[in-house]
Amino acid sequence: MVIEAPRGGSTGGRPLYGSDLVVDVLRALGVEYAALNPGATFRGLHDSLVNYGGNRRPQIIQCCHEEIAVAVAHGYAKAAGRPMAAIVHDVVGLQHASMAIFNAWCDRVPLLVLGGTGPMAAEQRRPWIDWIHTALVQGQAVRDYVKWDDQPASLAAIPEAIVRGYRIATTEPCGPVYVCLDAALQEAPLTEDVPLPDVARHRPPTGPQADSGALEEAARLLAGAQRPVIVAEFLGRHPQTVPVLVELAEALDAPVVDLYAYGRFNFPNTHPLDLTDARLEVLEDADVVLALDVADLWGRLARTDRATRRAASAVPATARIVDISLRDLAIRSWAMDYQRLAPIDLPIIADTSAALPALLELVRRSLRPDGARRQRRAHLEAVHHAARRAARAEAERVRAAVPIAPARLAAEVWDAIKGEDWVLVYGTLDGWARRLWDWAAADQYLGYSGGAGLGYGPGASVGAALAHRDTGRLCVALQPDGDLLYAPSALWTAAHHRLPVAFVLCNNRSYYNDEVHQELVARARGRPVENSVVGIRLEEPAVDFAGLARALGVHSEGPVVEPAALGPALRRAVRVAGEERAPALVDVVIDTAHRGVLR
Repeated sequence: MVIEAPRGGSTGGRPLYGSDLVVDVLRALGVEYAALNPGATFRGLHDSLVNYGGNRRPQIIQCCHEEIAVAVAHGYAKAAGRPMAAIVHDVVGLQHASMAIFNAWCDRVPLLVLGGTGPMAAEQRRPWIDWIHTALVQGQAVRDYVKWDDQPASLAAIPEAIVRGYRIATTEPCGPVYVCLDAALQEAPLTEDVPLPDVARHRPPTGPQADSGALEEAARLLAGAQRPVIVAEFLGRHPQTVPVLVELAEALDAPVVDLYAYGRFNFPNTHPLDLTDARLEVLEDADVVLALDVADLWGRLARTDRATRRAASAVPATARIVDISLRDLAIRSWAMDYQRLAPIDLPIIADTSAALPALLELVRRSLRPDGARRQRRAHLEAVHHAARRAARAEAERVRAAVPIAPARLAAEVWDAIKGEDWVLVYGTLDGWARRLWDWAAADQYLGYSGGAGLGYGPGASVGAALAHRDTGRLCVALQPDGDLLYAPSALWTAAHHRLPVAFVLCNNRSYYNDEVHQELVARARGRPVENSVVGIRLEEPAVDFAGLARALGVHSEGPVVEPAALGPALRRAVRVAGEERAPALVDVVIDTAHRGVLR
């Protein structure tokens, strides 16, 4: 039972305790939800959310693990376009949540993480428990992968700390922040009024515009190029920028490589200039490359040998590279998520949502009719259409394969959802969802985890479904089996709050990515390849994911092994998630020979 407005709870009036003040600040910021796993160091805040705030704005989203709570906030922010709160319990809860915070840091997603700590005044601490759950200073545990942290030392300092944190989190480049709230301050009575900041006067600043001279030079390079190529990775975090990219590609007759696998939706796969599956072919032919919000510029422009781990640039040495991003503004020394240093001929620091419209206008002014480039466009469009046909042919070729092939599964899911208003909240089945579905709008795909930490998918899918609980949209998660085992209780949260998400459990009964790695090592060393499965397969016993989901209150079916049973099971799950607005899971056993992304 979801408690919306507890009896006796106040929905207004004067705050009486420090934690009441926190609720007022969150409400002023428009924070709708707070995901949490209950913890004693924020018992005051918990009480205030329920009995002072009436469990409305923010409403508690109950989770069974702090990593799930933060992942819920991560998925929600990407789907809703604004942060919610995640609340974690002192030292232990923050350590549980740390992987999820790191994911959000790498994914450049705004999170407002609130924590509690045992009283900093030593005389107020209970023996043992308050001591082991108090740190000096608690934010130090995550400081290398948050934009900012604070631990306000007085009641009067709390509003400014939270408002500042929210502003920092939502300022480009976005990211998580952590504000630690002393348990004693939360529970302290308010003896005088503490004014709240006017949040309208503390909005995040607009993103930085590019230097005008640099944009003019970029326009000259692109307009004069014979074989320009555009690559984009995180541009789609601002959905309004995607149509601008379409216009720019059409003006230049330039192919676009959408680096969606680790970033966002950046370009419609139905557009004839989408050459994502011909990345190396177009890069090897490029004379100018325009990189837009590319996190790993060296890696995305390289050809990589999976066995030796070595990479070499796929771009000709004579090609000019123009880079527009905020990458250099989000560098820390601890984690090397800043990637390898890449050569750039024209580096531009700017928010692409501001820079791209200006660049488009400059390109249009600089362009002259070019028959050779138009002729090249005809070739590019032919390559695009051939790739789409080949993908459909492959799905048909493996239609009867047992175990079920990923291409067949992606095709069946598409058949089940293509008449719905859908959003793919997690997973792509190694790209088959993009090859076989029609991705037309930026909000139809929410991207990857950022930090490649297992356990992201279940919580993030729940968070995205929370954002769409009242929109009527159907949320679909192509959920890997190993990732679900890290955070299975997220399914309970989905059931408890009746969230509209259909989990398609892509069950290869293995941590298959590492099977590929072990096979490569075995071949290189001349050792038995058949041993590559030891310590990796999820068999003997195979996990009963349908039974697990059912035990957590989720409609479930499976394991589905026969291709003929797949379509009906998926359609039933879509009906539950789409019409009944409740979670569903279909466990589908897939062919390991076609599954796994080597990272």
